[in-house]
Amino acid sequence: MCFVLPVMNIDEAISQIKCYNNHSLYILDATPVDLAYWLLLLKAPYLGVKTFYKALELFESPQQVFLASHAQRVASGLFKKLTLDYLETSDVSLVQADLDWQRNEHCHILTLIDQNYPAQLKTIADPPPLLYVRGDVSCLSEPQLAIVGSRNPSAGGEQNALQFAQGLAKSGLTITSGMASGIDAKAHIGALEAGGKTIAVCGTGLDRIYPAKHKALAHQISLQGALVSEFAIGTSPMASNFPRRNRLISGLSLGCLVVEATIKSGTMITARLAAEQGREVFAIPSSIHNPLAEGCHELIKQGAKLTGNINDIIVELPGQLLSNKSVVKTTQSTKEMDKTGCKVLKCLSYEALTVDQLVEKTKLSPQLVTQELLLLELDHRIEKTNAQGYVLIK
Repeated sequence: MCFVLPVMNIDEAISQIKCYNNHSLYILDATPVDLAYWLLLLKAPYLGVKTFYKALELFESPQQVFLASHAQRVASGLFKKLTLDYLETSDVSLVQADLDWQRNEHCHILTLIDQNYPAQLKTIADPPPLLYVRGDVSCLSEPQLAIVGSRNPSAGGEQNALQFAQGLAKSGLTITSGMASGIDAKAHIGALEAGGKTIAVCGTGLDRIYPAKHKALAHQISLQGALVSEFAIGTSPMASNFPRRNRLISGLSLGCLVVEATIKSGTMITARLAAEQGREVFAIPSSIHNPLAEGCHELIKQGAKLTGNINDIIVELPGQLLSNKSVVKTTQSTKEMDKTGCKVLKCLSYEALTVDQLVEKTKLSPQLVTQELLLLELDHRIEKTNAQGYVLIK
């Protein structure tokens, strides 16, 4: 049974929930109440992602944060006074723009517990509680490679970005980037021209295209992939948004290819984040006289793989994730990979085990264990629990 409630004040919604808590409840023209609570809690002042997750752990859901008494919220020790005041007076109108936007065709807002939320992104330290998606939601869970680089590349850099994206897209990888001018745009275009899929992670609300000249490109990406953002509808481009955007580019991907970059650039931030997240980092070398090669050369010194062709990338990634059987496969044999996967699978049961516990049991590296867990999860043989552990699917 479903109730459509023409309410605007969250207190009114709560009173209705108490009356109809045994039913599927919707407000504002069939918008799920749960989503409204997620959106409202994320808008709370002085409440960052870490505090959001602490609140989620303690109260079990955003809805329960609002249903709790003022005394319970104070006793939690999580909220500052301004946050407490907000929780007392929040109004659904604060998130109306988001709710209206997601009613449009191919527009989605995914919560962390949504089945379509990408498993790969959940492995980073601070996954966004919400993802705004315009386009094909399913492509977020497909194997991806990030391609990033300078906004003002050389002609050779542009050509490399285009050709690498084309080849990798044909091999079965979805190409992920930030839709910025230069390397990012060429990477998206290469994937589109190859008939592959591409994802643009944006530093604005998805009702805004930045840079504006990429409006047509953004539209094509939404038809042949997806636009993604963690920022609410109406969010303007601000400098502080883009480092946050960069962690999602690397977090969604199996690896990150740096085409051209100066030492002090956003591209280097993305590469560093990729390494911290346990992703593979690849860098294309160039002339020592090319200032745009300095970042790539520095990354290679730090352990990034020197990359001259797409097979240099493919051999470092899980071969069975790629759909095109004609490309060169990983040097690790299928039998070796099967052995590794079986080793991890044998250690799992219906009681949750963390990555650290599996590393100890299997004697494999954390990176290899995480990789095999992702493959097993994609194969629907295991699932991740709320306690950051993994269990067999019954």
